[in-house]
Amino acid sequence: MGQKVHPKGLRLGVVYNWNSRWYFSDKKSYREALTADIAIRKILMEKLAFASVTQVDIERAINKITVIIYSVKPGMIIGRGGKGLEDVKKYISKYIKHDGKSKDFKLDIKIEPVKKPYLNAYYVAQSIAEKLVRGFPHRSVVHNTMNRVIESGGKGVKVQLGGRINGAEISRREKYFQGTIPTSTIREEVDFAIYPALTRSGYIGVKVWLCR
Repeated sequence: MGQKVHPKGLRLGVVYNWNSRWYFSDKKSYREALTADIAIRKILMEKLAFASVTQVDIERAINKITVIIYSVKPGMIIGRGGKGLEDVKKYISKYIKHDGKSKDFKLDIKIEPVKKPYLNAYYVAQSIAEKLVRGFPHRSVVHNTMNRVIESGGKGVKVQLGGRINGAEISRREKYFQGTIPTSTIREEVDFAIYPALTRSGYIGVKVWLCR
């Protein structure tokens, strides 16, 4: 009992596509590309947090890498005259290894807007966490956010908070539901995200399951 599977991992290849799309048969290249992808994703999520980045996809070809950034506020990343894109390229180029012989190597960056942010689990978890950090009462924050998800057209949403909620002495877990979340039905599009909220009394973990 209680052996939970990551909702996105369960649906990979059926509902969702992989976030890194490339293939290397030799172990060394595979290892380097994988660690580079993790580092690129981490730094972009941190540096572009102001633009509410929800997902970073990476596609690799022989002499080309395409990085697709999904953002709620794409204009803030692009900046005036595309200046922001140059900064993003600087961040990424540190982690990309390619031999200097291939002069036609290309790094392509695409910024995709998230049209309905409240149907994206990562954005929902991030918005709850940010309000908890600012000291808003947790129940009203969660219920208001869940109402906005349902208004945006979501079938259902489940939120779990874990930690010293409201600065309590003993940590606890609280779950909130609205609508339907069929977690074991593979054909249903269930989005999932985890986001930590660092409050005065310690971390509160925010987990969001969202059925579109």
